[in-house]
Amino acid sequence: MREITLGSTGITTRQNAFGALPIQRDDKDTAVAILRRAYEGGMTFFDTARAYSDSEEKVGEAFHGMREKVYIATKTAAKTPEQFWEQLETSLRMLQTDYIDLYQFHCVGQCYKPGDGTGMYECMLEAKAQGKIRHIGVTAHNIEIAMECVQSGLYETMQFPFSYLSSDKEIALVQACKEANMGYIAMKGLAGGLIHDSKAAMAFMTQFDNVLPIWGVQRMSELEEWLAFMDETPEYTDEIRAFVEKEKLELAGDFCRGCGYCMPCPVGIQINNCARMSLMLRRAPSKAWLTKEMQAEMMKIENCLHCGACASKCPYELNTPELLAKNLADYKKVLAGEITV
Repeated sequence: MREITLGSTGITTRQNAFGALPIQRDDKDTAVAILRRAYEGGMTFFDTARAYSDSEEKVGEAFHGMREKVYIATKTAAKTPEQFWEQLETSLRMLQTDYIDLYQFHCVGQCYKPGDGTGMYECMLEAKAQGKIRHIGVTAHNIEIAMECVQSGLYETMQFPFSYLSSDKEIALVQACKEANMGYIAMKGLAGGLIHDSKAAMAFMTQFDNVLPIWGVQRMSELEEWLAFMDETPEYTDEIRAFVEKEKLELAGDFCRGCGYCMPCPVGIQINNCARMSLMLRRAPSKAWLTKEMQAEMMKIENCLHCGACASKCPYELNTPELLAKNLADYKKVLAGEITV
């Protein structure tokens, strides 16, 4: 497996990194065992966030006493300087470290710049001067904001959703980062659960020598699947390319990535599940999606206020109420036996 250097940071790691969002759903012993096994298997880059409940604490426990052997990236969703410093100190404490390799603004709604009146970028510069962070990064879900961050020249890394279902605009963002010598960290490499073939997902990433994918891992069995690629990395063959093209055709058009940034819903709709139910039923047929509990969740769509709050917060600019209505109509056909999954 090739090594990736994240732009101008000098951070060099194998093109197979660990996304620590899912371990917040594991107990501490399980999470620590998974993280340590990831390191033993060759992973050295671990990405977490203050927003991922106790994920930072678990990462800190796993790598206490071996800090220099791994790269730790985390994020702040702070909107004010006061929140920035509070979250940074909490992250350092939870991670059991006195420095963070890569500190990222989390899911930004704007490109923070010096002198913009927020004071946020100045906080990053001061934290770096104090030695509490080593590199400044940003994560985004909106392509225009992401591109503005790249063009600003202010950030050393960009983290953005990227998978074999990505659009031409998203591929252009990868190229823009390469031209700017800016590291690119690919989140949602499995498109929020819509991609099930890890071999194809990994092979796609190998086309890009500046992309570091972080795979979200919750179970040891999932981790072993990714670690298997360390020594036997799949190539992007004609066969896999044809499979990917078929997948793109099947998933053409607007679809919910399940990121959840549109939530909460004022009437309690589980938008991140309900707005992509049709695809999940077809791609991951499971009785779990058809339980009485899930049926009740889907029927909440009938109470939609059409307030537009979800659509206004969607980083992919989806017409979420319309998407919910289409998925409910499809779901009812499945329940009635008109559609077989």
